[in-house]
Amino acid sequence: MLFTRFIATYILIPGLMYALFYPAVSEAKAVNPDFVVLAKNLNPTVVNIRTAKNSKPKQRLRRPQQQNPFGDNQLDDFFNRFFDEMPQQRPHREQSLGTGFIISSDGYILTNNHVVTGADEVMVKLSDGREVKGEIKGVDEKVDLALIKISEKGELPFAELGDSDKLEVGEWVMAIGNPFGLSHTVTAGIVSAKGRVIGSGPYDDFIQTDAAINPGNSGGPLFSSDGRVVGINAAIIAGGGGGIGFAIPINVAKTIVSQLRDTGKVTRGYLGVRFQPLTADLAKSFGLESEKGALIASVEKNAPAEKAGLKAGDVIVEYDGKQINDGTELPRYVAATPVNKEVRIVVFRDGAKKDIKLVIGTLKDKDGDVGPEDAKESDKIGITVEELRKELADRLGLRDGKGLVITEIKPGSAAEERGVATGSVVIEINGQRPETVKAYNAIVARLKKGDVVRLLLKRPDGTIHYVALKVE
Repeated sequence: MLFTRFIATYILIPGLMYALFYPAVSEAKAVNPDFVVLAKNLNPTVVNIRTAKNSKPKQRLRRPQQQNPFGDNQLDDFFNRFFDEMPQQRPHREQSLGTGFIISSDGYILTNNHVVTGADEVMVKLSDGREVKGEIKGVDEKVDLALIKISEKGELPFAELGDSDKLEVGEWVMAIGNPFGLSHTVTAGIVSAKGRVIGSGPYDDFIQTDAAINPGNSGGPLFSSDGRVVGINAAIIAGGGGGIGFAIPINVAKTIVSQLRDTGKVTRGYLGVRFQPLTADLAKSFGLESEKGALIASVEKNAPAEKAGLKAGDVIVEYDGKQINDGTELPRYVAATPVNKEVRIVVFRDGAKKDIKLVIGTLKDKDGDVGPEDAKESDKIGITVEELRKELADRLGLRDGKGLVITEIKPGSAAEERGVATGSVVIEINGQRPETVKAYNAIVARLKKGDVVRLLLKRPDGTIHYVALKVE
């Protein structure tokens, strides 16, 4: 039997019974929280978010006026039929549901960016049934956060923010949300892991939980056993009769929220390096005793890193007093550093540690302290491409092993609407055959709004087809 302070084990000896007492692993956290009390107290701080987007009918695409490279009329006939037979779309209204939670008595609400992105209208429904219009004060796409403001008379109940750094694996947590449109649904579980990287962005650092999280829970709070928010539910991996939920640590959101409230945008620190994972073999080749650290693959010109003397081959083992155990930690630390702050970096170079001081710059959209460096995205058509390496070319059945492979499709983009699939190989773009990301970006950079771009793609199933996309 488990008690608050002790675990008792009884040993029977003829005529006597002894009880050996062992201290419990954790005095406070070994006791199950009272979820009934938590739910009653915290439900009023959670809101349902309904968004609406007005989709306008798209104009009929115009056939690109380009010289036919084949010198016959077959391709001309194909494109004439393609553009003339495309059906016209009617205007319609798209709606979606999500969750959020009130973080201040004057009506500021935190949720996911993907809950409100592209919305023309945001409506917030409170726990007492009132539904009011919300205003998007700012969003952060990289961390998937959004700040909403509602204006209601009187003070609103709000959730207290906790400390996600103190959260331990095995702790009880509780989620409240709007799964499948079922408002204020309460689920509970434990923290399964921390620091999860799931490939959603450059600053992945998720809390993993087995508390049931489903579509509609996005943006909702993950509460600790003491009733404080420790995470924002953001993603799920479903399958096999169950699912795994992921939440953004609340400590990541705290600094972002203040910037969104004050300026409507987020300013991040910038170092100007690209790094790659430090494998056991690489660590051994550099003379390191472990795989801890971030290996610099390249340094951007005129970046703070270059000015301070960092170079390719340096292994960053400490940043501003923080040990670098895994390379994925570095972008998060740099991004959270105030601009113009002088920081101390410890690198391993030529068999010894070296201290370097540098002044952190301002991260711009084109900058980044992440790797690898050969993946770039063109927002104009919503496609991320990567240079095709031999092993990937062999798997896709391409003999020459050259070209670009599509690794990501931007949600809501023209590429997604036309059914472009990840894993497809870009053979041609407007009749040209780019073999590098740089060449591809140069072609896309010349495109203007309203232009039509023609792609010749090889799908993952091996079929080759043309697709025409309108630049937005």
